[in-house]
Amino acid sequence: MDSTTGNAGYDALVVVSFGGPEGPEDVMPFLENVVRGRGVPRERLLEVADHYQRFGGVSPINAQCRQLIEAIEAEPAVGLPVYWGNRNWHPFLEDTVRRMKDDGVRRAAAFVTSAYSSYSSCRQYLDDIARARAAVPGAPEIVKLRHHYDHPGFVAAMADHTREALGRLPGGVRDAARLVFTAHSIPLTMARTAGPAGGAYEAQLRRTAELIVAEAAPAGRGTEREWDLVWQSRSGPPQVPWLEPDVCDHLEALHARGVGAVVLVPIGFMSDHMEVVYDLDVEAAAAADKLGMALTRAATAGVHPRFVAMIGELLAEPEPAACPATCCPRPRRDQGRGPGAEHGQE
Repeated sequence: MDSTTGNAGYDALVVVSFGGPEGPEDVMPFLENVVRGRGVPRERLLEVADHYQRFGGVSPINAQCRQLIEAIEAEPAVGLPVYWGNRNWHPFLEDTVRRMKDDGVRRAAAFVTSAYSSYSSCRQYLDDIARARAAVPGAPEIVKLRHHYDHPGFVAAMADHTREALGRLPGGVRDAARLVFTAHSIPLTMARTAGPAGGAYEAQLRRTAELIVAEAAPAGRGTEREWDLVWQSRSGPPQVPWLEPDVCDHLEALHARGVGAVVLVPIGFMSDHMEVVYDLDVEAAAAADKLGMALTRAATAGVHPRFVAMIGELLAEPEPAACPATCCPRPRRDQGRGPGAEHGQE
């Protein structure tokens, strides 16, 4: 099959994700996998483990990956066997690549559960794929599909969810509600080196937000809906600068300016996993409640039909150009990537 015609000749699709614990006994081994080699203090692991134990030791991410795979398998535009492999928990990517090889797969596309450029959300997945293939003699070729932050399918899914969230606000505050788009904070040095020209992570997120606002959120009385891009889930040491402002700090700033209603839109995440259900639905919701601020959260893309159809559309595109080896380099150990990066970056 000729990739120049828009058919890159894949004979399988592998969904590559972060992974998450599925019971209380999984939590610490999972977190130890996440931070291996980073020197993260055990007290920090225990703090993050408490977040998972609050939800019975179960991250929603694996169940949501299963739901996504079921939806992909039913999507006519895909038409390929679908596999699934994780970075940090079962099913591990290396085991999945071994099964693909045993099944006779020769050339697969990889759909990674992150839409953006950065070390954790792109380069590290390329490294994961390379490492898994190196461990399996005769492994199939695996081509990572392109970043989909501006794909109309992703935008349409998030626009629908944003409209739904706006509709849940009381009518008296809906027209003036501010949209607050959130994504996982990363160290500034990582953010500045994301993408071939640097700075792609934040620029791509801003573009996603602009597209969603244009499609989903005209304000009342013909005015443009006000919005912000803020950050969440920081997990590094305080002396290392990360992207700011933090979502909870930003809610306080908005309240001081008289903003009374907010819709949180977690565009940095593909599913409602732990860093959404805890950092937003627990911590940010508590901050808003303390301030007396009306707050709702938009759902993530999940299994929205346009998002699922998008994966079939990505498969039909010509093979994406390979990222240069210097793109999104591995951060230094002292940049302090902590255990909370369940963001594909998860």
